[in-house]
Amino acid sequence: MVVLSSNMFKLVSLFSMLLLARSILGDNPAQDVFILAGQSNMAGRGGVASGKWDGSVPPQCQPNPSILRLTANLTWEEARDPLHDDIDVGRICGVGPGMAFANELRTRGSGIGVLGLVPCAVGGTAISKWARGSHLYNQLVTRANESVKDGGAIRAILWYQGESDAGTKENAEAYKGKLEKLIQDLRSDLNLPSLPFIQVALASGEAFVEIVRKAQMEINLPIVKCVDAKGLPLKADNLHLTTMGEVKVGLKLAHAFLDSFVHLR
Repeated sequence: MVVLSSNMFKLVSLFSMLLLARSILGDNPAQDVFILAGQSNMAGRGGVASGKWDGSVPPQCQPNPSILRLTANLTWEEARDPLHDDIDVGRICGVGPGMAFANELRTRGSGIGVLGLVPCAVGGTAISKWARGSHLYNQLVTRANESVKDGGAIRAILWYQGESDAGTKENAEAYKGKLEKLIQDLRSDLNLPSLPFIQVALASGEAFVEIVRKAQMEINLPIVKCVDAKGLPLKADNLHLTTMGEVKVGLKLAHAFLDSFVHLR
């Protein structure tokens, strides 16, 4: 008769639990996948000041074993802020909208399974940097495809970008056409013609921000929703949302998905 030590028994029990979870969830633990893309306000700057993140995580953004994150190495781990720490490299990331979004979906009892977040946002990127064939575009498509290669389904792309296009009238006026093409290209290359696309109308930006905001609100494509960040609290730089501003964007995104797209399953 083999007698297991206490530590060995714990290891065997943990291994058994992992095997059980794998049998229940299948090869891919993330069942409902959401892509997070755009620039710094999606990557998350909440709580970042003087080149450091304060480490404060509000209740709406607490980790949950049923919320996972796809790492830069294309492996799943339990999600926690900063979600973009290994994606928006070379910058200090803090709280973004992703965790508040995910927790709200779970709280509302929407029938969402194990939820997978796929961070793809990179600060300071104009929409031209996201055009089909670019590094950022190819990285998004690769990460999106990897996230569901063993099961699960992509439920929506969450997009918060445009501040970098508000600096010149030319770029601001070209924004609508470029965003519409981006949405169409992503749906085509992901082979998901009805993939919901939920974007955030800017809370801040440079001289021509209102032209970009108007473009965002007038996107003429089906299964596209726009939530408005205008009026949410900004940090002293008057560009990035505060931690609570990021939380409120996350909640707005969650409500938009639940109210408009949760039935597309």
